Amino acid sequence: RVAVVGAGVSGLAATKCCLDEGLEPTCFEQSQDIGGLWRYTEHIEPGRPSLYPSVISNTSKEMSAFSDFPYPEDFPVFLPNAQVLDYLQRYAKHFGLQEHIKFGTTVVSIRKHPNFATTGQWNVVTEADGKQVSHVFDAVMVCSGNFSEPSLPLHCFAGIEKFRGQYFHSRLYKHPEVFQGKRVLVVGMGNSGVDIAVEASRVASKVTICTSRGAWLLSRVFDHGYPWDMVYNTRFMNLIRNNLPGPLSWALLNYMMNQRLNHENYGLQPEKSYVVREPVLNDELPSYILTGRITIKPGVKEFKENSVVFHNCPEEEHVDIIVFCTGYNVSFPFLEDSVVKVENKHASLYKYVFPTHLQKHTLAVLGLIKPLGAIMPVTEMQARWVTRVFKGLCQLPPQSVMEKEVNEKKKNQVQWFGLSFDEVLKTDCLVYMDTLASFIGAKPSVLRLLCRDPWLALTIFFGPCSPYQYRLEGPGHWEGARQAILTHWDRTLKPTRTRVPAGSSSSFPSLLIVGGFLLLLAAVIFGF
Repeated sequence: RVAVVGAGVSGLAATKCCLDEGLEPTCFEQSQDIGGLWRYTEHIEPGRPSLYPSVISNTSKEMSAFSDFPYPEDFPVFLPNAQVLDYLQRYAKHFGLQEHIKFGTTVVSIRKHPNFATTGQWNVVTEADGKQVSHVFDAVMVCSGNFSEPSLPLHCFAGIEKFRGQYFHSRLYKHPEVFQGKRVLVVGMGNSGVDIAVEASRVASKVTICTSRGAWLLSRVFDHGYPWDMVYNTRFMNLIRNNLPGPLSWALLNYMMNQRLNHENYGLQPEKSYVVREPVLNDELPSYILTGRITIKPGVKEFKENSVVFHNCPEEEHVDIIVFCTGYNVSFPFLEDSVVKVENKHASLYKYVFPTHLQKHTLAVLGLIKPLGAIMPVTEMQARWVTRVFKGLCQLPPQSVMEKEVNEKKKNQVQWFGLSFDEVLKTDCLVYMDTLASFIGAKPSVLRLLCRDPWLALTIFFGPCSPYQYRLEGPGHWEGARQAILTHWDRTLKPTRTRVPAGSSSSFPSLLIVGGFLLLLAAVIFGF
């Protein structure tokens, strides 16, 4: 019997994977519906993520799907939040997950059973309608997310106590009308910060984004107008990125990021260009900077009664409203620190999933990771691995080995693109997925496929690394995986090619594979 905490993306994947492995999941969801982060509500619910209505996915539907359940072909390439929720509801219905979810039920505490050392069991206390109930479970999957407890470090902002205007965390934002005719300052330059700034600039008298570190800016629309992640996240590109020496990687990264726009000219260039940070995806920011709607400034030096002073900027700027887009704290209020200890927004977990010190590995945390790619397939792969660990079909390394890896990640030694991450929760999506897939025997072998199905092998290597690749073989094999891989461009183009002139065709996907193959052949011949 497995307790699943939360019925968002991770919780649904966990419940489904439990059923696939013959386990008995009970999913506890404190709200009255599934969806987690993707379920929009006008009011803000305590302990739940909060969404503003204009949120659109940053990853394309083909790269964001669960590995055995493609999005409908008529869904747009990048999805409004309501359609992501629709997809999750279809997923739950298709696999019969609803009957395993207890809605309106809050997990109050999870404690080791007195016989934990021998059984690995957990005492789980839940509350519904004011009544608490105690359960015993053989394992626990924590899928409560990390977007519920806002981080608002006001002590880091000198003079904020003097400020007479309005300020709030981005979690409280819903509609831009609050900014009508106001002078707005957005602190922080993540995806939410830029989204809010763009929306505010349509009604505000002035909008400023301040950032001490800068950020790389990507557009959802990439080369040839195709989705950025379907062009960028391929096994071929990943092979190049991970095998270039550091200086060359740095030069290539700068070149690629500055192809669309020179970041220095827009005030966006990251402070340390050689450190990989999560890029910001926004299609409108550059034009809004060009038209004067948004101004980029350095970090805040000091707040005054109705103004702000930025570093290296002597003049004050008047401000009416401040939006702090300063992220979220990682919190598990139902767990003891001795089970999962959180320090500096980071939990010490092997492969971002398992506490290293437990005698029995019967508790796992899902979704506490920031992949440079879609989160849905990643949490699903975590769930596939975890359920097989619970069953004893996969073994974890000794505690000393797991702790060594966790400590190395704390020291920012995660490598990607020949560079290093500045935050331990961020990782290379493809490498991470391949690692977990190899644990369960589901990593696709391009060389084996090249012998028996060469077109599929070339599509896997040079085409988008879509989640369906991890259903071609091993446990959880899905008969529809091959067809889903070979038709992902069809589903991508379906909602956009709504007017097709006579005689036209879309040859890009085929040319990408053939061109990539020729490039690889040339590299082998000339020893590149």
